[in-house]
Amino acid sequence: MPVYEYKCSSCEKVFEVQQKISDPPLRNCSECGGEMKKLVSASAFHLKGGGWYADGYSADSGKKDKSGESKPAPSCGGGCSGCPAAS
Repeated sequence: MPVYEYKCSSCEKVFEVQQKISDPPLRNCSECGGEMKKLVSASAFHLKGGGWYADGYSADSGKKDKSGESKPAPSCGGGCSGCPAAS
């Protein structure tokens, strides 16, 4: 079940509430009875397992040259003319 954050517009207290997506949003503060606003929060997202890499590429992302030998992928320094990061 998702966790939502609400903030009271009167006492400015912030609440975390575990609710179903189909549940109606909270309207009144349980502390002072003021109007509640739902906050947009950053979610906790973690990649776990052996197939994930911090840069989005596998450790063996090198390409083979004409001789069949593997070359390491170039680091992004903006030097590649075809690279979107170069512009």
